[in-house]
Amino acid sequence: MQKSNTLTFLFTLVFVSTTMAQPATIDYFTKIEQWHSKRITNLKGENGWLTVAGLFWLKEGENTVGSSKNNQVVFPKGKAAAKIGTFTLKNGEVSFTTQPGTKVSLNEQDFTSGVIYSDKIEEQSMVLQHQNLRWFIIKRGPKYGVRLRDLESDARKNFSHIDRFIVDSSYKVMAVFEKPEVAKTIPIHDVIGLTTETEFGGTLFFELQGKKLKLDATLEGDDLFIVFADATSGISTYGGGRFLYAKVPTNGNLVELDFNKAYNPPCAFTDFATCPLPPDQNKLEIEIKAGEKKYADH
Repeated sequence: MQKSNTLTFLFTLVFVSTTMAQPATIDYFTKIEQWHSKRITNLKGENGWLTVAGLFWLKEGENTVGSSKNNQVVFPKGKAAAKIGTFTLKNGEVSFTTQPGTKVSLNEQDFTSGVIYSDKIEEQSMVLQHQNLRWFIIKRGPKYGVRLRDLESDARKNFSHIDRFIVDSSYKVMAVFEKPEVAKTIPIHDVIGLTTETEFGGTLFFELQGKKLKLDATLEGDDLFIVFADATSGISTYGGGRFLYAKVPTNGNLVELDFNKAYNPPCAFTDFATCPLPPDQNKLEIEIKAGEKKYADH
């Protein structure tokens, strides 16, 4: 960055940090409550993380599946037939063949055999169903896995709420967005030990609690996705960090960061997620006492 741009950038940061300390309005609190209510609705839905009940990595070739321990993929006991069918992984393609006499459906139609996932098709895996179980294929690095949902999971039935910090408008700040001059990726590590080169969105510079801070964001369409940790991580908030979204600016370089919308990653609710971890540069030394606290004993 040239000297003139640097001065302009620093002036903007100072201006932002001194003009955002505005008192919260009732309307703001209402909007945060509405946002959180929608978040809870999605979490509790059939496709929410509370229904995720398993993740099984496939080996190349045939992988039988059912509730019997004799299968390579063992679904929960009492939730499925002893043998439901067979997954076959070959050359980046996963097919499924239903065990004769067992009912498996796709879009409410009986499914007997066919390809349910292929690297050659840029679409999400087909979702198959047996009783109250649903499953589909995910790919993480070179690994192919079966993600299982149980619509009658204990996690879904027993869910009540997520503890949160009191909404505090001082945690809604404006950040100066610095976009990379050329497209690039940054390495993001996840909880299963894989590293993925992810499209870099840019760096957000802001001031909070009298400290000048910055966070790197990856790019998801028109959104900036931020995985961060802070001094509350592992104490009052989830140890693997929290997530936050912001909009890519379309006019200028200012971005609103609202930490009251910081929320738990899927791994806070299930052991069968593959969550990204905060990169080292996104581990803040201050306490962010805003957003969601840790859930249960995760």
